[in-house]
Amino acid sequence: MLRSRFIKCIIYSLVITFQLFSNVFADVQKIARGHKVFLQDQQGKELLIGTLSLSEEGKVIHYKLVLDREKFQDYFLSMKEMKCLEGPELWCHLAYPYKHLSTIRRDDLRWLSHDLLFMYKKPNEFGANFWNGIYYDLRYEGGTIKGEARAVDLNLLASPPDDFSTPPFTEGDMGDIDQDKRWLPSIEIR
Repeated sequence: MLRSRFIKCIIYSLVITFQLFSNVFADVQKIARGHKVFLQDQQGKELLIGTLSLSEEGKVIHYKLVLDREKFQDYFLSMKEMKCLEGPELWCHLAYPYKHLSTIRRDDLRWLSHDLLFMYKKPNEFGANFWNGIYYDLRYEGGTIKGEARAVDLNLLASPPDDFSTPPFTEGDMGDIDQDKRWLPSIEIR
């Protein structure tokens, strides 16, 4: 009888361990494959702008973001060449200009947000308005990264940060935007 209980405990422990490792393995596989980056308009219509590749090392996830440059048009705004998406507004990508770690954690996606900075402007407006910056405040939900656009003044990037290991934009630098007035207020990476 004691031997029977012992065998049942071992079998039960093995089943639980297998289930735990299966879930972890499935989650790591989901993270390791490439993801598509979609910007979404107010009606939920998606615009595929690139891919995100992830590789996990412990609690740190390394990423590589590749934007589909064919979706972007060349503009020369305020003496700067910019790659812009065309729609009701121009949505111009502003690559983060300083060397940084391309790493994220499930609870900290700020570096990825810094690689997805945009500036918006009306097509008939002259020049670049860097105070019209867009920062996607990202969060991880299961196998998907989602985010909403926040207002940020991109002029803050004119000089290098004091600490290159910390993303410079903080909650105090961001403001709310009128989601109904912006062309691409949401992002989803899946």
